[in-house]
Amino acid sequence: MHLSSIPRHVRIGDAATFVGTTPRAIRHYHEIGLLPEPERGGDGNRLYGYDDVIRLLWIRRTAEAGIALDDIAVAFSDAGPADGTGEQQVGDVLDRLERSLVEQQEELRRQQAAVQRMRAQGSRVGLLSDVVADRLAHLPAGSLRTADLDSLLVTERLLGAGVAAVQASRFITLTTDPDLREESDRIEAAEEALDDTVAVDDPRVAQVAAERYAFEARLQTVVEESGLGREDEALLDSWIAQREADGADTDPGRRRVGMREALTMVPYDFSPARLRCMELSLELAAQETPAG
Repeated sequence: MHLSSIPRHVRIGDAATFVGTTPRAIRHYHEIGLLPEPERGGDGNRLYGYDDVIRLLWIRRTAEAGIALDDIAVAFSDAGPADGTGEQQVGDVLDRLERSLVEQQEELRRQQAAVQRMRAQGSRVGLLSDVVADRLAHLPAGSLRTADLDSLLVTERLLGAGVAAVQASRFITLTTDPDLREESDRIEAAEEALDDTVAVDDPRVAQVAAERYAFEARLQTVVEESGLGREDEALLDSWIAQREADGADTDPGRRRVGMREALTMVPYDFSPARLRCMELSLELAAQETPAG
């Protein structure tokens, strides 16, 4: 090629091909003021010179680094105010980009950890929050019932991962104590029998409520004696501290109304008699809760 044949200007399609973008993207750069629109030739087509192509290369490279188009003009401004605010603007842009990249890395780490948990502990456990899945890590894969995992998922959604992790101690204990599990199954069957054919004032309602309350008290005693209770307190304190650092609502008092909240927010298909049984059980528990 003779040097005399080198074009002084190229059309938008050729410029886009060289830079590695599209004509549509270049037109968008013009629309938002990121790239001055070049003069048009006699045929009405835009003609891009060396400086235009260099500008496009920088835009493309900067966008690939993750900087938003709105920030690119600031980040690579040829001149800024004499008071130095231009450099400050560039620094602000890069600070935002770095924070975004850190967040993306953390999200990728979380996703990778979830995939690893799904392989090691089962797909449902792996999809729970880190703090809950870690709490269940020492249990054999597949040992938790689907209903237990469903309950943890609901608790996570309503009250947060920290409260769900504490609830996990309940299911850990039931999974490792056959006698407690058998008693739990018996009471659940009795609750399920309180269907729409049973009146809310049927004596069985109060009887099952008392049995549920007594069982939960016994279960909590076993949790405490096993050492899981102390671990729960430390875990919950740590979770609340982290949430406070992140500026999130962490009212621990919500733990006491978790069931009521769940019953009003999740469409459980419970009969009036079964709902009344739950209310009576909660009332028994409230009578045992120290004031203040």
